[in-house]
Amino acid sequence: MTTRTEHAGKPRQKATSQPVAVEANGNARHPEEEPAKPAVPQEKRFFGYKFKDPKLLTLALTHSSLAYETNPDRTAEPGSDNEQLEFIGDAVLGLVVAEELYRRFPGSREGDLTRLRASLVSSRNLAQVALRLELGPMLRLGRGEEHSGGQRKPALLANALEAVIAAIYLDGGLAPARDFIHHQIIEPAEAGLISFLESNEPFSGVVGDYKSALQERLQAAGAGQPKYMMTDQSGPDHRKSFRIEVRVSDGAGGTIKLAEAEGTTKKQAQQEAARSALASLLSGGLRGVAPKRETAHAAVVSRKPAAGAPTEVLP
Repeated sequence: MTTRTEHAGKPRQKATSQPVAVEANGNARHPEEEPAKPAVPQEKRFFGYKFKDPKLLTLALTHSSLAYETNPDRTAEPGSDNEQLEFIGDAVLGLVVAEELYRRFPGSREGDLTRLRASLVSSRNLAQVALRLELGPMLRLGRGEEHSGGQRKPALLANALEAVIAAIYLDGGLAPARDFIHHQIIEPAEAGLISFLESNEPFSGVVGDYKSALQERLQAAGAGQPKYMMTDQSGPDHRKSFRIEVRVSDGAGGTIKLAEAEGTTKKQAQQEAARSALASLLSGGLRGVAPKRETAHAAVVSRKPAAGAPTEVLP
């Protein structure tokens, strides 16, 4: 039997009014037992940059849905999620891209540079960059947002990338932020930028849409339509990886491979393969690509796929 004296010698448990979560198996789980969000690696370099204050990177990857679920009864503090960092990142990105375009293409008109900048900093392009960098799994989301596919939502990915740029800028200054933007955003888009500036076609958002740019380039050279073939897929259902190669007619009834790439979706893998092929074409590579030899009869026959021919992978 426990005496009053024995009770007095033990620390009293504090009462709690916090709600109790229930597991799928019916067991109760208190909020303090909630599984922690994946931590952002702090001892490693983040795409070439090592943070002096890793908390900035954690904040850049924290969505407002997590802050709301932590304190549902009150408005989240402005500095508890990455929205303020998005504001700074947008400004830093715009400045660096404008300067880089000015230095890379000094003979270009203001209107062309403006359209290129708008395309590079667009949410569409930034979301594709974030997908390539696999920022999605790093995001710190609320349960509802995570269950609704927040890791793959273009708007969330684009905003997180801007916040990451701001975090690098605030932690290390303009130089490392410029390096990150150069290597991860501008350099991968260089083929599309050059393709636009060398063509006389009206600009239609070629940056980030490498499939269209490659198709236009090949058609202008008389090489016909590119075909995208899936050669491999791996990984669990929630984290698939697809390998796609892009091919074009060799002018003699066969096809040659222009490039291949991997992506977490077929569409992303196709875009990466097209980007690689376009870069090779613009640098003088792929000299084996020949104009498509098409007679009046061939033009009719080519509308029907040959028996046993591989099927093009659609987006």
